[in-house]
Amino acid sequence: MNRRKFIQNSALLSATAFMPRFLFGLNDQVLNTGFKRLIVIQLSGGNDGLNMIIPREQDIYYKSRPTLAISKGEQLVLNDQQALHPNLSGLKKLYENGELTIINNVGYPNPNRSHFRSMDIWQSGSGSEQNWSTGWLGRYLESSNMESYQGLEINDALSMALKGAYRSGIATSDPKKLKRQIDNRLIQSWIEAGISTHLNEHNQGYLYKTLIETGRSAEIINKNFTNNQSSVTYPNNAFAKQLKTTATLISSPIETRVYYVSMTGFDTHANQKSTQDRLMDQLDKGLSAFISDLKKSGTFDDSLIMVFSEFGRRVRENASKGTDHGAANNVLLIGRQLKKPGFWNAPADLSNLDANGDLIYQIDFRTIYASILNDWLGVDSRLVLKGAFDGLGIV
Repeated sequence: MNRRKFIQNSALLSATAFMPRFLFGLNDQVLNTGFKRLIVIQLSGGNDGLNMIIPREQDIYYKSRPTLAISKGEQLVLNDQQALHPNLSGLKKLYENGELTIINNVGYPNPNRSHFRSMDIWQSGSGSEQNWSTGWLGRYLESSNMESYQGLEINDALSMALKGAYRSGIATSDPKKLKRQIDNRLIQSWIEAGISTHLNEHNQGYLYKTLIETGRSAEIINKNFTNNQSSVTYPNNAFAKQLKTTATLISSPIETRVYYVSMTGFDTHANQKSTQDRLMDQLDKGLSAFISDLKKSGTFDDSLIMVFSEFGRRVRENASKGTDHGAANNVLLIGRQLKKPGFWNAPADLSNLDANGDLIYQIDFRTIYASILNDWLGVDSRLVLKGAFDGLGIV
């Protein structure tokens, strides 16, 4: 069996992305606080930011959306210009507590309206004219010579965001699942074969030793995950389950620096209202439970949450009572160490749109990344982003 064939046949290796040795000694560790962690929440499909953060005093908003505009009486008012979707009461509390920063009109030059391409741009941190195969968080792990465990995606597959050139993060939807996979008889046979016959071969020895470490690590992760179950009640949906798993791992001895969570369903071309109402409710209740969990475990102060989507939606609703792919959108930052809580900048001017009828970006998303990398994660953003971007001084 050659190296390529081994990787192709092992779903486990692609899911775990090589567990490190540090996990072997977790049994005797206690919760480590004081280091800063980032939780990224991806809203896949292109969330309609205009119905999430509403420009309440712009008549064009109401005229452009005769069936989709949220009436002033329903809105959760934040200031004299902007309001929240009515299902975001938890975010409103964060806003009032000074724990939320809303950045309007975030995007990049020459926006791409393809889901896949735009998501690649956001996850890689590239320009729209560039095609990179590594992600900004994967390069963060590499730039600081970190172990794979320090970037964890709560999913069955690793997204580009956490992929590096020679080191990537770990993807797992359920730590208990890792243990069940390791207990698979075929994988056990590979482990035994590796110990007896292949350990000294350069390529195969490396892979077999990796698999052995993965097996031992999965047992440790499962034990820590089981011993640190959250007592906070979460909603019963896939997104909330990801957040509960994240909170449980944060409260365990595992010193992961980056967590990556995603929520799907935001491609609302038709009959948007009912879909987005449901999604906003799930987002808000899931986030509220998650933040309550972090506060209860004493880890919220050292956590920064970023919520983004690959693009926004068009200002004018379409004939199917939905909205089509747009460009600029808003980004949410949640935490206790925000330098400018509330609104970072003014809402978009809906009377000044691009040729497609989309919002014009004002803030390059890479300046947000630069701020997080420089001021929160403590690395030189130029090494990660392959260029110099002025940070915003967010944290």
